[in-house]
Amino acid sequence: MNGFTISVPASSANIGPGFDSAGMALNRYLTLHVQESSEWMFEHRSKHLPPAEAAKDHFIYQMAERMASEFEAVLPPCKVIVESEIPLARGMGSSASAVVAGIELANQVCRLELNQEQKLEWATKFEGHPDNVAPALLGGLIITAETKQTDKVEYFQTSNLNMDLVLYIPDFELKTETARKVLPETFSRTDATAASGIGNVMIAGLISGNYELAGRMMEADLFHEPYRASLIQNYDEIRQAAKEMGAYGTVISGAGPTMISFAPKGTGESIVKGMQAVLPDYSVELMEVDRNGLRVEKLQLCK
Repeated sequence: MNGFTISVPASSANIGPGFDSAGMALNRYLTLHVQESSEWMFEHRSKHLPPAEAAKDHFIYQMAERMASEFEAVLPPCKVIVESEIPLARGMGSSASAVVAGIELANQVCRLELNQEQKLEWATKFEGHPDNVAPALLGGLIITAETKQTDKVEYFQTSNLNMDLVLYIPDFELKTETARKVLPETFSRTDATAASGIGNVMIAGLISGNYELAGRMMEADLFHEPYRASLIQNYDEIRQAAKEMGAYGTVISGAGPTMISFAPKGTGESIVKGMQAVLPDYSVELMEVDRNGLRVEKLQLCK
């Protein structure tokens, strides 16, 4: 087996009222350089990653092993060098990227020949919901749904977002489990109807190009942002300052603590400059939508 590289983008999920259903791939990447070895080894080369664990304890290996076992396949030993531009526990889909990478690792070394639909189904099963794994796998903005009528993830995908994206990444973590604990277990029919309507109009605005409308709906979310706002430092200040600088809307990225602004095309650089002055302890970055999703390069299958 000659070496190959797996690349998986970061993602920003939830997107206001798109709770557990709307996600977008970003141009930051988790990259695996894989080569044949006499035993399983992982090496980390990133400031965003802790020291590599023993192979059998490594999350990506565990995902690959789980995928292989589903097809009664055996993982041949590999050395995997892991590079990452995705900070952990920041609301940028680091877990989902690792899940997709693990599935693809097994797909390649075990020759499973999985198609995109199968990868999405398994990634959703492993991750628990599709809003991060779908864009990490497929790229673009993806709206997903799981229904009782089908046994697959239904989705709509588009890459035609003519906007700038500005992320505000703090130097502290927020675990998804913590962010989920503050959410209500149930909603009244009246509240659920209002929240669903806001989400529907936001998606219509994004797809039709009415970004001002979409931005207003993002910031009107009733599903999760009102409950998580107290967990996000500078939440109100970031939204207000970004709005004053021209952003359509600003929301929590994933479960936080990172936040993301959707802004008119061409205004992103000025917003980055202005917001960096407001948030000197943050990494304020202009990003783009990744349109490709998972990529595998320089692949040669086992003999």
